Amino acid sequence: IFTQGFGMKGYITDVAAIAGLANRELGSEVALTLMVIFAVNIIIARLTPLKYIFLTGQALLWMATIGAVIGYKAGLTGLPLILTGGIFGGVMAVLMPALAQPVVRRITGSDDVALGHFCTIGYLVQAAVAKVVGKGSRSTEDLELPDNFKFLQDTYLAMAVVMVPMYLIPAIAAGPEYIAQFSNGINYLMYAFMQSIQFVAGVFVLYSGVRLLLNELVPAFRGIAMRIVPDAKPALDCPVLFPYAPNAVIVGFLATTVGSIIGMLVFPMFGLAMILPGLLTNFFAGGTAGVFGNALGGRRGAMIGGVIHGLFITFLPAILVPMLESYGFTGVTFSDSDVISSGLVLGHAFQNNWLFVALFIVFIAALAWFVNGKSAKPKGENVHESV
Repeated sequence: IFTQGFGMKGYITDVAAIAGLANRELGSEVALTLMVIFAVNIIIARLTPLKYIFLTGQALLWMATIGAVIGYKAGLTGLPLILTGGIFGGVMAVLMPALAQPVVRRITGSDDVALGHFCTIGYLVQAAVAKVVGKGSRSTEDLELPDNFKFLQDTYLAMAVVMVPMYLIPAIAAGPEYIAQFSNGINYLMYAFMQSIQFVAGVFVLYSGVRLLLNELVPAFRGIAMRIVPDAKPALDCPVLFPYAPNAVIVGFLATTVGSIIGMLVFPMFGLAMILPGLLTNFFAGGTAGVFGNALGGRRGAMIGGVIHGLFITFLPAILVPMLESYGFTGVTFSDSDVISSGLVLGHAFQNNWLFVALFIVFIAALAWFVNGKSAKPKGENVHESV
């Protein structure tokens, strides 16, 4: 609808679409790679101080997919293909929660859970920007609204105020004839409105599920994991952080959307592919990045960092496009920053471009060191006097 309404032809960031295409040719290899990733994750957690068990199944599937695709196109088949993607993915499944955990502890105030979402590099980018620009900025959760806008303190009403126009505007631009393909005879504006409300209702169910998950899964997980990996921490999907800073989720989503739109318009001027903003990616990755930004830089960290995060998650898939096109994927690219980074590192390694691999690893290491350095403050100290 967005593409039709605004007449923009670009690349969609849809990891599920690529997974569907890849599974036609590499279905068994992807499944076996997924199994190896989980096994390697458990082995590393058992034998090293990094006691993280990655429990976000779809994220592991995306990591298995890109490992299998890149390895296969580089000429690997059979066991070498499965082991290469599986070992690399298993390392990522432990490393990414470990890099995010210092900030997660600040957000949650505990060390009981970790973040298992392969957008961690993007979150660290926002956290780094927030650390630079957010000194003296109050938390998004301290926002005081005028009496006429007190209703916006309800997370779901505030989300509806944001989501309704984000659905209506593209629908109006696309027109009733185009929307009729999807609406089953419903008025096109009412269809867009109902879709936005369904999105908000889905998030409400998601939040409720997260609370249930924390109350029920974590104790159960400990009982099982203690037998296999003593002191293991479950690495859960990104909504696990949403209840801790719901305002930051909305701010991060909006700021990331602004950044991704800017990137969509600007990056093609430099010869890069046009990456169309993805609503789900912007909401879940942008919202979580907003929580990271707020934790280290308050409102400014969530807003300014969110724009930079939007640019970053638009830039990464744009530079992956040439590699994917050489493999036969057109019009679509991966979305999650860690998955894209894995594809870039593996792809350039298979091409013997070790300089790129080394520089990329140094970038991530420097980013993590800066975000998690000794100047970081514990949770609760990032509430200052002014915006």
